[in-house]
Amino acid sequence: MKVNLKKKLKNVNFWILAFKLCFVFGQKKIIVIDPGHGGIDLGAIGIGNIQEKDIVLKVAKEVLRLNKTLLNDRFSIYLTRYNDTLISLNNRVNLARSLKADLFVSLHCNASSTTSRGMEVYIHNSNNPNTEPSTNLGLSILNEVAKNLNFEARGIKYSNFYVLRYTIAHCPSTLLELGFVTNVHEAHYFLKPMNIKALSLAVLIGIYNYL
Repeated sequence: MKVNLKKKLKNVNFWILAFKLCFVFGQKKIIVIDPGHGGIDLGAIGIGNIQEKDIVLKVAKEVLRLNKTLLNDRFSIYLTRYNDTLISLNNRVNLARSLKADLFVSLHCNASSTTSRGMEVYIHNSNNPNTEPSTNLGLSILNEVAKNLNFEARGIKYSNFYVLRYTIAHCPSTLLELGFVTNVHEAHYFLKPMNIKALSLAVLIGIYNYL
């Protein structure tokens, strides 16, 4: 039987291309979650001696867990720290760069007067192609938290924070101030494991909706 070699090669090339496309589109998005502070850097200290470094680490680890259990590892999520240790700002940024992260989300808690409350989002104050995507990412998370957890949405703000300044050129990046540890209601909210799970889920779904 005569074989049409040209047609056969064309079919082989088609399937190679199809395989490559499936591989590209099937790649997981890489997300770096940065729990701020750690170790000797306590961050903000609030009502009942609640510490920012502990809250944000709990949220980050819960986001990691929920991605596995609820989203079946849809994203490749890495944390800049997995325990109570101090990681330099430079190393946090370098992790996102070395992983070629698609998103960078830094977690923090606010401190102010006892009446201040709610969540706010920070974006780097530069004219960069990733500024608009960063804003959209931050808004997606903020809206999810405000809508489902009844947190006050304090909006988008712009700042020159180190981790934002040195990640914005590489990927959309945002810094979340999850709430005020100096507000008695929000401090008590952070102390309950079920609330940490709810907050972490809202952050994860906000990321999911953005992507």
